Amino acid sequence: MDKCGFRKAYFLPPKHLNTIYVSNSHMISDSILKHEHKGHKHISDNEIYEAYKIFFGTLVSESRLKIINLLRKGRKNVSEIMSELKMDQTSVSHDLARLKRCGFVNSEVDGKFRYYSLNEETIKPLMSLIDKHMSEYCIHILEVVKGGKK
Repeated sequence: MDKCGFRKAYFLPPKHLNTIYVSNSHMISDSILKHEHKGHKHISDNEIYEAYKIFFGTLVSESRLKIINLLRKGRKNVSEIMSELKMDQTSVSHDLARLKRCGFVNSEVDGKFRYYSLNEETIKPLMSLIDKHMSEYCIHILEVVKGGKK
């Protein structure tokens, strides 16, 4: 169990996005089902959707999104993040804790500083995919809202 009370298996990033249909016709990731076959107890649909809520809930916070986008440019310590994003230390630390707990960022100690970097294997490519999707399907919505058009 992690600090949220969820099994760590929920936070292991999928190696691919293949999906399969289960008996109740919900699409779930094949990689989540593989955890069940590695000695974990049966994972119910409700538990899977709770894990999805944790994952997507991490992305709901504007300050966490700003940190993610800053870390796309390279590793930073808390002081650098505070300075560049004009955030206080408490907020940055709480956001980094959530991002680290959910596998969005990694940390390493270098000298007297702890540096944070984006998870290169899963989150960096995911953010690129999100950017592509937003540019095609979402940005026009902002233009309509700013222009007052419907």
